[in-house]
Amino acid sequence: MNKTEDKKEIEKILLFNLYDSNIIVRDRGLREYINLTPIIVPRTAGKHNSKRFGKSKMHIVERLINKVGITGHRGKKHKRSSGKNVGKYSLATNIVREAMKIIEEKTNKNPVEVIVRAVENSAPMQETTVIEYGGARHPKCVDVAPQRRVDLALRWITQSSYQASAGKKLSFAKALANELILASQNDSKSFSVNKRMEVERQAKASR
Repeated sequence: MNKTEDKKEIEKILLFNLYDSNIIVRDRGLREYINLTPIIVPRTAGKHNSKRFGKSKMHIVERLINKVGITGHRGKKHKRSSGKNVGKYSLATNIVREAMKIIEEKTNKNPVEVIVRAVENSAPMQETTVIEYGGARHPKCVDVAPQRRVDLALRWITQSSYQASAGKKLSFAKALANELILASQNDSKSFSVNKRMEVERQAKASR
């Protein structure tokens, strides 16, 4: 089998045997950090955990599935959703698969592409850090590392989905699908897009 045939065989590999991962990442700064290597089941079982920047070798859908399990903190406090699905990878996978199915039905687009666009539109380029001079603390605008940009985007997307579905009739899968669709369109109704704009606005003010 030559290289051309090998390439064709790889292109035939579909995520969950349904979705093509051959998507172009428009944001050049994120191209090396949004992994879209063709794979059927997005599960590495912690294979890259001990490696620096190992998360970048995980398919972007797998990273989204992992975020469904634990969303991180907001305002130095862990939300009740944090850790809710930890250790329940199959449950988190089913939630994301259902959300992708809803996205496909609503938009007639490849859900993987919608996820990529949502991450691109939700990833902040600048944020604020605090620098201390002689006991005085000053906010300072800094560039956000590409790895952190993806992490923040995924965190905000899952957090907003939990917030929209917690204690309500709306299922988490539907809330996740709605948030991904709005974020992919760079819609101001998206929590993650608004959060990105807020962070960048604060950073701009502290230059």
